[in-house]
This record gives sequence, structure tokens and C-alpha cells, in this order.
Amino acid sequence: MNEDLGAEIKKYDLEIQSIESEIAKLRQKLNKLKTKKNELEKQHNLVKSFDKTAEDLYKGTDFPWSANLTALLREKFKLEEFRPTQLVALNATLSKKDLLLLMPTGGGKSLCYQLPALVGKGTTLVVSPLLSLIEDQQIALRKLGIVSKSINSSTPKEIKKEINDYLSKGTKPVIKLLYVTPEWLSKSKLFKSYLQKCYAMGNLERIAIDEVHCCSQWGHDFRPDYQFLSLLKDMFPNVPIIGLTATATLSVLFDVQNMLNIKGCLIFRSSFNRPNLFYKVIPKPQQTEQCLEYLEGILKNKFKNKSGIIYALSIKDTEDLAQALRGRGLKVRPYHANLEPELRRKVHEKWLNDEYQVVVATVAFGMGIDKPDVRFVIHHSIPKSMESLYQESGRAGRDGKAAKCIVMYRFSDYFRGSAIVNSKTEETKLRSVLEYCLDSSTCRRKLLATHFDEKWNSNECNRNCDNCKTSTSVVWYNITPVCKYVYAIIEKAEKNEVHLTLLKLLDIWFKGGDKNLRVEDVPMPKVERHQAEVIVAYLLMKGYLVDYKSYTAYATNCYIQKAPGCSLAPGTVIEIPISASVTYRGLLKRSADAEGEPDSKIIRLD
Repeated sequence: MNEDLGAEIKKYDLEIQSIESEIAKLRQKLNKLKTKKNELEKQHNLVKSFDKTAEDLYKGTDFPWSANLTALLREKFKLEEFRPTQLVALNATLSKKDLLLLMPTGGGKSLCYQLPALVGKGTTLVVSPLLSLIEDQQIALRKLGIVSKSINSSTPKEIKKEINDYLSKGTKPVIKLLYVTPEWLSKSKLFKSYLQKCYAMGNLERIAIDEVHCCSQWGHDFRPDYQFLSLLKDMFPNVPIIGLTATATLSVLFDVQNMLNIKGCLIFRSSFNRPNLFYKVIPKPQQTEQCLEYLEGILKNKFKNKSGIIYALSIKDTEDLAQALRGRGLKVRPYHANLEPELRRKVHEKWLNDEYQVVVATVAFGMGIDKPDVRFVIHHSIPKSMESLYQESGRAGRDGKAAKCIVMYRFSDYFRGSAIVNSKTEETKLRSVLEYCLDSSTCRRKLLATHFDEKWNSNECNRNCDNCKTSTSVVWYNITPVCKYVYAIIEKAEKNEVHLTLLKLLDIWFKGGDKNLRVEDVPMPKVERHQAEVIVAYLLMKGYLVDYKSYTAYATNCYIQKAPGCSLAPGTVIEIPISASVTYRGLLKRSADAEGEPDSKIIRLD
């Protein structure tokens, strides 16, 4: 009896296993089909969103509102004509179409919701991520005599009452533009109820979401409270949404479409290129005093009496740098999120009025800042992403005149940035900036275009970046021997249970630091220390080295080690491209040239 039951159980086990195996195969097939479907949907939405035929529908000036638009442009905004992408965006949003507008910083995105707000009878709700951005736009609107309000946690009670009365009862005057932060919109239930009453009365005409890339977790400024905006289309189904950004890849735009529930909506995109901006990367001096001397020199000479922004990595950096430059007689003030709102507003206004030459700022200052005559933007530390680099640099030269965009690159700043990122996505974005800084030969605009999925002909740069201006040939160097030396130093440190920071690694390589960690067979480099840093950075970028983090209660420390499982097999050749204008003679063996002969003038390190 037991044997019969055992056999029957075994039979069921086999049948269950067979079914589970089939289920696993079907699940695998299902996942493949879902992946394929998602890809096809993306392609379909891509075609739909970028349909040139659809774009052509909105190019004209024969719409019911066209004459009014032109009159308001000239009378209110004191502008003579629309830019091509502005006109199609204006016509589309006034036609009640949902759309995403990708336009370069300084390209006139704000006009694409401010002007329609004046055409309509009701209110345009503007969701904006930063108080500084809202303050800047309201200053500009007041000068134009346009009624706008903003509501957030620091808004005075009497202003809140005025806004709430208008939304819920339709009291006069009409608030043409109402600015709100995503945090206030998501957390204030009372405000949402008033907004629904405004919609019910037909007074909510449009929702503009500025810096819409913040919706996407793949965006460089992802804001969790932006996720609440996914409910807007359900709450206000007949209200058109216009999302605006200067910095978003196609994957971010599609993510935003899904998140806002406007799949396949129109996407209008103008070229990212700002032909008046000169892009440049310079080595950042190792010593603080040398760095200050450089900044003092260009602010007092090259940029004398000219307005600019210096971006720093942290609040402490903005305070220290601003104080040091003030001590050198410069009209400089810091700007960051920890300043009291009133002080922050005063710094902002005095900079706008040229009472301060420079604002030393964190990323809390900038999105949408509309000062036309900013002649330079300097990144004191490398920015956290290509999107940040492009957007922050884009605050220069909004008047169309020449302006400089300078990144001060030092490899150790990469590790400072790496210590404060919170995800693999952020690490990848930071690594892309490292690659941008290390490239001494490719057109800077081409590097930006590649990142933003735009085709670019480097000839169109017109020698308006450092790499195109020098226009020197590229020399390839074989750094395989150097990699072996770095590996030898790391391996000895690991045997001694010592973690190597960049500073420690370079100290040991240059025969300094802990004597017990020096490797006898590794010669001291015959070049400048910053050139050795470039080699280490390149090995990191190409995956031969990795950085890893160690956490304490007070700090995050970044260390360098060999990439797991990475070994230099016989015959391995690692080559680094260096602009011929940068000398590495004495350090590296140059790789064979086109004729197959190495450069005999360059001394072999190995």
C-alpha cells in the first residue's frame, strides 16, 4: 500500500515538474514578448511624437489667436519675432494639445507658457522645482506688468487667502500665472481641493511643468515629489499639459510621457547648440592658493566688470570660495539652499542688478535664471552629469553674445562627487562627465550632441571650443606598462590591508607616503603629477580600475582598486589618445603610427 502511494506521489511530482518547466518556458517567452512589445511601443510613440507632419500643422500664423500673439509679443514682451520652435509650441498648446518642449537654455521656453496665459481668460498653473527660479520669473513678470502669484510654505497668510479665494470663488483680479513647487502641490490637500474648484469653474486653462526632466528617475535632477504629477491628467483631463526642459535624452522624454500619462504626445525639439558659447576644460590647480589666484586673475582682467556664475560642489565650498574671493577685493556672494529666504532673494536681486559681479552657487541657483548678459559660467568642480554641465553652462550668453563656459577639472574632485551620489544611475552620469573632461581632442559640442541623441557635424563648431580651437592631431600612447605598475602598487597595499585613496596611490607612485607600500620595481614617473592623474583616470574610465566606497558615521571615503577579475593577459595593449598639444614625452611609449613605426623620440617607460 505504501509503495503504491509512493509511486503515485512520484508520478504527481513528475507531472508537476513538467508543468512548472512549461510555465517557466512560457514565462520566459512572455517576458520576451513584453520586452518586444515595449520596444515597438517606444518606436510607435517616437514616430508619433516626432511626426514632422504634425509639427507642420502648427507652424502657421493663421490661427484665431495669431494676431493677438504677435501683438502681445511686441507690446508686452518687447520682442520682434518668434523663434521657429516657439511658434509651433505656442500654437500646439493653444490648440489644447499635450506636448513636451526640449529647447536649449536661453532658447525662450518660458515664453511658451507665459504668452498663452495672456491669451486665455483663466489661469496657467506653473509647476517649478526651485524657489529661486520662481523668484526670478516673478521679478521679470512684474517688470512687464503681468499678474502672477506663487504659493509655497513660506507664502504670507494674506497672499495664500487671496490665491485660495480666486481658485475657489473666481474672485478678481484673475491670476494669469500661478507658480507652485511640486512639494506644495503634492502635500497640500487644501490647495488641491481649491484647484479642483478652479477647474470646475473652467478657470484652469493649462498646466506648465518647468524642468520636466525632474519627473524621470533617469533625469539628472530627479525630484520624488514630481511623481505626484502623474495624477494631474486624471484630475484635470481636459487641461493641456506642456512640459519644458533644456536637458533630456530620448529615454528621459519617454519616461516622462509615461509618468505624466501623456504617451505619444507631441515632442518639439530645437537644436541643443548655442553657437555663441565657448566650451573649455582647464586643469584645476592642485593648491587652493593657486586656484584662487587663477580665479582672481580672470575676474579682474578677462572678465572685468562682467557678470558671471561660479558653481561649486557643496554649501561649504560656496561659502569658503566666496569669502576668499571677497578677501581679494571682488564683489562676490554665495548662494545656496541654507540661506535665509530674504537673504537669498537679496543676493539674487543684487546680482541681477550688477551690484555683485559673481554668485558662487550650488545647483540651488540657476534653473530658469534669466539674466541675459552673463558672460561666463565656471564650474569650480566637475558637475554631476552632462545634463547639469549643459544646463548650468547655458546660463551664459542668453543675449546671443559671446560667453565662456569653463570646467576646472581635477581628478580628485571626481571622487568628491562620487562620495555623494546615491545610485548606479548617478555614478554613470558622473562618469560621463569624467569622460568629457578627459577628452582632449573631440569637439566639445559633438560630445554634448552624442549624449543628447543629436547628430552633429564638428565643422559647425567654428572652432568655438578648446579642442577645435587647438585643432591638433591625436597621439596614441601605450599605457599597458603603467597599468602594470599601478596594479603592483595596489596589490602590495592589499597585502598590507591598506585601502588606497587617489592621494595615497599617487604618493606611493611618486616615491612618497608610506615607505612600506612602495614597490621597488615601479619607477618614479618622469612627468607632472596631474599627468599621472590623467592616466589613472583613464584606467578607471576604461574599467581597468574601479572606485569603491567605505562608509562611516561622519563621512564616505572613496578608494581605488583593480577591477574584479581583471588581469592583463599577455598581448594586452591599453592605449590612451592624447592631443598632440599635450606632452607626455618621457612617460609613455607611443603606439605605432600609421606606417607601423613607433616614435623613437619618445622614451619608453618599460
